[in-house]
Amino acid sequence: MGKGKHHHNHNNNNKQSSSRTDDGNNINNINNSFYAQEVTDMSIEGEDLLETTESSNLCGSVSESDQIIIGSEKTSADYYFDSYSHFGIHEEMLKDTVRTKTYQNVIYQNTFLIKNKVVLDVGAGTGILSLFCAKAGAKHVYAISPKTSVANLLGHFIGIDRSSIAFFCKKLSLQVECSQMGDMAKEIVEANKLSHVITVLKGKVEDITLPVTHVDVIISEWMGYFLLFENMLDTVLYARDKWLVESGVVLPDRASLYLTAIEDADYKDDKVEFWKNVYGFDMSCIRKQTMMEPLVDTVDEHQIVTNTQLLKMAPGDVSFTAPFKLVAERNDYIHALVAYFDVSFSKCHKLIGFSTGPRSRATHWKQTVLYLEDVLTICKGEAIVGSMTVAPNKTNPRDVDIRLKYSLNGLHCQVSRTQHYKMR
Repeated sequence: MGKGKHHHNHNNNNKQSSSRTDDGNNINNINNSFYAQEVTDMSIEGEDLLETTESSNLCGSVSESDQIIIGSEKTSADYYFDSYSHFGIHEEMLKDTVRTKTYQNVIYQNTFLIKNKVVLDVGAGTGILSLFCAKAGAKHVYAISPKTSVANLLGHFIGIDRSSIAFFCKKLSLQVECSQMGDMAKEIVEANKLSHVITVLKGKVEDITLPVTHVDVIISEWMGYFLLFENMLDTVLYARDKWLVESGVVLPDRASLYLTAIEDADYKDDKVEFWKNVYGFDMSCIRKQTMMEPLVDTVDEHQIVTNTQLLKMAPGDVSFTAPFKLVAERNDYIHALVAYFDVSFSKCHKLIGFSTGPRSRATHWKQTVLYLEDVLTICKGEAIVGSMTVAPNKTNPRDVDIRLKYSLNGLHCQVSRTQHYKMR
């Protein structure tokens, strides 16, 4: 679930349909845990991600030790899904065929997971996943669409420093649209004559009372940019712990987060270094803010300079620190690190999933670019070594704070630095 922002593309090249993947951890086999504390093993072991035109099959054994744990303590979602209420955002996500066709293939090609089962769709949006499940023979589908109030919105702003009234007005507008989307989902269900199978419920998952005590399947498109930005995982886990039967299934149930390094001189000069001299004036204070905000954009695979590192995590707190070692595959300059994620559905007959990486077909999640203060001159075989710490923002847990520590001790470049980023 990527937030509907528009970003300048690095390029318009078509992506190759090949990517590397490692296994994600099982969402049903965790014990109230989420992402991890520090892990020392930096090796990468896994299988290739075999993508079809519109979705992927991850073929190979599943190693629990190499997977990101998808899990969390039960928490109330204090921040709502207002950013996803605008119809244009849903259009973008529906037209993301990698995303939507993968879910469709999972459901239609694995009807044993859905047929005669009670399904809960968390964060239903237009209800497309509920419609797929109904067509696959679900006994009943409960589609939860968020509903928020002006009172809740005002509570969100109390004590929070916001830069402008316009920001508040935008939020208020989106809150109204959020309720409208729930109405639209219900109308879509009725238009497709599936009201006898799908029940649309408007409200927070934490406040909803289901007409049933248990469900067999929970399906959700919970992922955000950088996997974790404005994601709905905590809400999915709350629903799992409250309603899912012991033998139940969560779709998808695995996720992996990756890091690599790129050359990106032109774009950094245009968007970041620009502020050093604006018509002869120093506006470097804006540059500092630009550097702190990760860029969600499409990266050309030819920009990649190093190997790709799986950010390995063990069960722990909602925050994690993961080490990395990025080894240069050619002589080049490095201007940024790039993060992306893979997700998979391990309960299918054949392991299905997709990647949001630069070597895969583009998705609306794109990639997350973290620009470095330094331009690193690196030779083939030299390594950038460091760690990435990720934590929910204390004010708004759906935002993400990132601390990046990195060092390079190369022939032409020696540097050691810590940078901080804020995904808002």
